[in-house]
Amino acid sequence: MIATILPTENETWGFWGTMSRLETPTPVDTGTAWDLAFAAIGEATGLGAAAVRAFLDSRHGRHFADDVANEMAVGRALAEAITAATARWMKWSISRRTSRRTGIPAGLPCLTGLAMHAEIESEACN
Repeated sequence: MIATILPTENETWGFWGTMSRLETPTPVDTGTAWDLAFAAIGEATGLGAAAVRAFLDSRHGRHFADDVANEMAVGRALAEAITAATARWMKWSISRRTSRRTGIPAGLPCLTGLAMHAEIESEACN
C-alpha cells in the first residue's frame, strides 16, 4: 500500500479534472475520489506514488475516471465504483499492438503497464 498520496499536478484534465466535472445526483468530492483511486491503484499495481500520480494525471486517468463514473451511473457508491474500475483495468492486458507502439510488455495488466508508462513519460518531460 502507498504510504503517501501525492497531490495532482493536473487539476484541469486527467482523473482530477474529469471527476471535478461529474454531474451526479450525489455530489462527488474530488479529493476523496483522488485519495481512494490513488490507494486502490497503488495497491493493485504495487507501483510507487509517482507512477500512480502520473497515471491519474494522464489521458488514461481521464478514461479511468470515465469508467468510475459509469460504475456510479449504475448505482455504485464512489469507493465501490473505484474498486470495480480498478479490478477491470487489472483484468485487461496490454495488446501486442500497444506493446509495439509504446514498449510496454504485451500481456502486462493494462493498469500496471499504463501507470509505468505514464511515469516514464512524466520523467522524460522533466
